This record gives sequence, structure tokens and C-alpha cells, in this order.
Amino acid sequence: MSDTEKTMSQLFTFEHKARRWELLVRIFYSIAIAIVMIIYGFIAGILMFIQWFVILVLGRRSEGISNFIRGYLEYYVHVLSYTSWMTDKRPGIMPKSVKIFEEQAPDQ
Repeated sequence: MSDTEKTMSQLFTFEHKARRWELLVRIFYSIAIAIVMIIYGFIAGILMFIQWFVILVLGRRSEGISNFIRGYLEYYVHVLSYTSWMTDKRPGIMPKSVKIFEEQAPDQ
């Protein structure tokens, strides 16, 4: 995918229309997502602890550990809109690469 084909979409938007049958599907789908999140989160937690020691001993961060933790946080934010009933668009059960950006609101 080229840079011109990449699109940005807001994850937490209001969708007026909702499908009723999606509520039932969401229960089972969310269980699968929860299992992946628990395993992924457990590994990320261990790596955060290891990263603490790496910083303490070496005075720098490990890029590989940071990338894994960032991947966990991006996946968590990515599935949050679905598991919080904000959208009917199902995220993948297995983590895929997404990038999360922060937009600063102008000072008023």
C-alpha cells in the first residue's frame, strides 16, 4: 500500500445505526479478543518489568521490547471501540499493525 492509499479513520465515533444480531456475536467475539488480550497483556507486563531493568542497567531502552509493548497498546486501543459498543465494525482477533496518533486541540 502506498502512502497515498493509506487512510486515517477515527476509532471512537458515534454510529447511530446498530445491528441487533451483532450484540450476540459480540459476546462470543469479545471472549476471543479477551483471551488474546490476556495473553498479550501478560507478556507485555513481563517485558515492561524487563525493560525497567534494561533501563536501570544499560541506561537505554530496548527497541524490540518497546515495539512489542507499543503493539500491545495499539491493539488494546484498536479493539476498545468494538468492545465498548461504539461500533459494529469487528476488529481482527489477532493483532495487526495499526498506528495511533494524537491530535492536539487548538487553544481556546
